[in-house]
Amino acid sequence: MWLSDFTLVLPDRVIEHGSLRLEAGRIAEIAEAPVPGGLHGAGMTIMPGFIDMHGDMIELELEPRPRVDFPMEVAVSHLDARLAASGVTTAYAGVSFSRTAAEGERRSFEHTSAIIRALKDNMAGLRVDHRIHARFDMTYTDAIGALEGLLDAGAVDLVSVMDHTPGQGQYRDIEKLIAYRMKGGKCEEQARSEIQNRLDNAISTEQMLRNLQEVSRLCKAYGVAMASHDDDTVEKTELMADIGAVISEFPVTIEAARTAAARGLMIAMGAPNAMRGQSYSGNLSAREAHAAGLLHILAADYHPAAILPAIRALAATDPDGLVGAVRLATANPARALGLDDRGEIAPGKRADLVIVDGRDRVVTTLCEGSRIYSNGHLENLPVPAVA
Repeated sequence: MWLSDFTLVLPDRVIEHGSLRLEAGRIAEIAEAPVPGGLHGAGMTIMPGFIDMHGDMIELELEPRPRVDFPMEVAVSHLDARLAASGVTTAYAGVSFSRTAAEGERRSFEHTSAIIRALKDNMAGLRVDHRIHARFDMTYTDAIGALEGLLDAGAVDLVSVMDHTPGQGQYRDIEKLIAYRMKGGKCEEQARSEIQNRLDNAISTEQMLRNLQEVSRLCKAYGVAMASHDDDTVEKTELMADIGAVISEFPVTIEAARTAAARGLMIAMGAPNAMRGQSYSGNLSAREAHAAGLLHILAADYHPAAILPAIRALAATDPDGLVGAVRLATANPARALGLDDRGEIAPGKRADLVIVDGRDRVVTTLCEGSRIYSNGHLENLPVPAVA
């Protein structure tokens, strides 16, 4: 099947009035002119399908309000539809192990292990290629055994290590953290008490280092990429690089980002941050990192629809224009995560594509050449049997 007369965003250039031939779920041929008889693009743009390495949405889909649990099949199906409508064709669902969660609560040892296994069981027949991103609290020693079991079962595809102890990382400004928790409905006294309890029960630096070393060993043993999270100092970033991280997620300061880049880590930041021009928590702006050449990957974070407008916002200042901005959500995450069969419009690659109109709206999303989302403007594309 030919897609004719589209603007094609290739890895190194843009082709105006180009055409693609799709065959058996792959890109078979690229032409630099319209092809008679193909599905006409009418000036629309084709980009590679977006690869989201960090999306926090599944936890909210499963528990949209505190202690309100939704069935897994309802949550996963709705998230699948949201991602496809946003142009995402490969998605890493972020689920967290947190030491402060009570037994059975969201992010607890038992709850997160059950979610990961249930996610894997419910992914068959979905439209988007879903994978699991396990977020591991480096202070949570007891969860290492669960992580090892999940890695051994092939249930985890990416691991990131985080430390949300107040006073450092994302929460280095304790007063801002208190204000944030008060917005969630807690009174100031309760927020301060909970934060002080976290500080009083912090584990030793030596134990945290042993945890990091063990998680790194497991990731290397099972061939799973490891990312650091919320690095805020040069020293912490150096430690994460030494321990084996290959991705730096959401560095908090420009100094940490510079150190990560110098050590060869790929830097990921949130698309909502880039779209809005600022971090909601007052940390490093994705646009500032991009202007300094310190942004390699855009992640959905908490809102997949932000990816496309973030690309457009960054394209205005990227040295390679639209091509460079698109790489942030396609080729670069593919390279960081070892997905060498996708992320580019090139012969032989998977036909994971997003078609965008002149008003920057997703018109159609294709995964392996089959339509997984359409707003009705291109109805002659094949539909997968599972849809």
